[in-house]
Amino acid sequence: MRFILMIVLASMLLLTACSPAAKDKASVIEQEAGDSQANSEYLPGTWIEDWDLALASAKAQNRPVLVNFTGSDWCIWCKRLSSEVFTQQAFKNYAEDTLVLLKLDFPQQIPQSDALKQQNESLMRQFGVRGFPTILLVDQEGKEIARTGYQPNGAEAYIEHLKELQSN
Repeated sequence: MRFILMIVLASMLLLTACSPAAKDKASVIEQEAGDSQANSEYLPGTWIEDWDLALASAKAQNRPVLVNFTGSDWCIWCKRLSSEVFTQQAFKNYAEDTLVLLKLDFPQQIPQSDALKQQNESLMRQFGVRGFPTILLVDQEGKEIARTGYQPNGAEAYIEHLKELQSN
């Protein structure tokens, strides 16, 4: 008898969770989460995906934007650059103090909104990006300062490489 009661209660719980009202609430929460980046200020040291927010933040903070054109879920060199450099504390500290970080992703398996895909493809064409990873440093107006890609030897060497690119 307890077993049947537990099945009935579990079924009711599942039906409630799958109801249109629950889906609508979930959609609103997802929409608000997606909109929060577009309506918020840039938090230094974090990766964002919005070009306009990146430029506005760069102007407000008087720093360049590091634009990471990546295929995050399929590109071997992109994954290496991320694991060897971008996820390392030395790079995070440097970026937090000196850069606005913009990730323009071209994944094969990760879903993206149509607007995000359109933005990324447009910027890829605008900057003539032909391979991944392509790393750009752009000024507060969106003009290219320098271009690079994967570099070996870890975060500290990459930071020095970025400093050299900015000084040229």
